[in-house]
Amino acid sequence: MATKTINDKIKELDEKVEWFYGDDFALDKASEKYKSAINLTKEIEKDLDNLKNEITVIDKDFSTE
Repeated sequence: MATKTINDKIKELDEKVEWFYGDDFALDKASEKYKSAINLTKEIEKDLDNLKNEITVIDKDFSTE
């Protein structure tokens, strides 16, 4: 399976959040769905932090020339 992009993960998170507003919502599944969404949010935050660090390094490389 290919690695998901940040955009893929954000789309998946949107779908998870939409579940809470949809007709398929079930209170007994809400805790599990919420935990899954939180874990995905943490992955997205980590990916964004890594991207930010990468951009900072690139910026420093260009500013020293």
